[in-house]
Amino acid sequence: MNTKEKLIQKLQDKTAKIGILGMGYVGMPLAVVFAEKGFNVLGIDPDARKVETFNKGISYIQDVPTETVARLQKAGKLNMTADFADLAEMDAVSICVPTPLRQTGDPDMSFILSATEQLAKYVHKGMVVVLESTTYPGTTRELLAPMLTEKSGLIVGEDLFICFSPERVDPGREDWTTYNTPKVMGGMTGACAEVATIWYSGAIETVVPVSSPEAAEMAKLLENTFRMINIGMVNELALMCERLGVDVWEVIDAAATKPFGFMKFTPGPGLGGHCIPIDPLYLSWKMKEMNYSAKFIELASEINTNMPRYVVTRLLDALNDRSKTLKGNKVLVLGVAYKPDIDDVRESPALDVIALMKKKGALVEYHDPHIPHIHHEHEGWKMSSIANADLMDKVKAADAVIIITNHTYYDYQAILAAAQFIFDSRNALGKAGKESPKVVRL
Repeated sequence: MNTKEKLIQKLQDKTAKIGILGMGYVGMPLAVVFAEKGFNVLGIDPDARKVETFNKGISYIQDVPTETVARLQKAGKLNMTADFADLAEMDAVSICVPTPLRQTGDPDMSFILSATEQLAKYVHKGMVVVLESTTYPGTTRELLAPMLTEKSGLIVGEDLFICFSPERVDPGREDWTTYNTPKVMGGMTGACAEVATIWYSGAIETVVPVSSPEAAEMAKLLENTFRMINIGMVNELALMCERLGVDVWEVIDAAATKPFGFMKFTPGPGLGGHCIPIDPLYLSWKMKEMNYSAKFIELASEINTNMPRYVVTRLLDALNDRSKTLKGNKVLVLGVAYKPDIDDVRESPALDVIALMKKKGALVEYHDPHIPHIHHEHEGWKMSSIANADLMDKVKAADAVIIITNHTYYDYQAILAAAQFIFDSRNALGKAGKESPKVVRL
């Protein structure tokens, strides 16, 4: 058997050793799925705190139960280390590291570069490597492959098999998980795609091969650009409806009754999460290199980025109508996660809303049942959530309650009854909020 056939045999009989580089929101669930399906999996992450927590049998990712981690550890199917040298023993490696943006709006490729540099030290003949980190089209071919072959001398498609398969993790979901969400797979060669598809098909319900890494990279950016632009559109609709004196939530619900040609999106205080606010800007940045302006992306980004400021302006106006100001008054923020019922605050608009209110002199506190502490990276301040037991007392005492994240934890009717004034940026109060004189909705 040649190299490809030997590797395929190991992947099919699940004797292949699997390495997951980066054990965060993407890597940990992927590692668990592979381990659940019988592979021997080693998670590799330089964060010693994560490794220590994991080795105690404790999960630090909300979507992965601690019981699952402990069970797979006990069965010897899932382990974790900070030692990159263990990559030398791996047959298959998935790279699942973050790809944030710099303050300048340029892609921060440092995590991919660092992970690939480590892997390049131990890459060997008969290995398959799949990059899952969201990035700009061309990364796999122009960056990853040269780094892995320059010193090793391995031939892609014969000795080494390289692919891109975009992660599609949506934290907090139980209907679509890592296992049953279809995986797009783009290989550097047909052989690369074949090997990686066989590997992933051993654990993932549906694998969808495409013609190239660039097609897979672009597919991921399309998915999130689609959402970002449509959210930007309904956010602008909210601005227009406010000027026209029309209820934007009623308009959206009415439009959503059309059974074809319409997909419902809702406005909010801004964009959050590890994908939608960031991924489209990777594409915009890449196109600037090619002297092309991605106008839809840039316009939607501008609208979405300005939503926290719009929310604070609306709050100021609403308080002014009640003969109050933000300065010196108590504001309670409900929910700081970027979406309901998760413990993830990455890129959450709540941070900018709080920062803007603090600059206006407001006495801001927040409550989130999932996030005990927050900090603003650029402003430098830190805050802790008020205790669950104190929530209703704080609601009563606040001059304004602002709903940023509509967690199901909250008893919205009790909050409505107790609060002096509520700004509801998510329509969490529904019809009751629309009808109450002490509620202003986005």
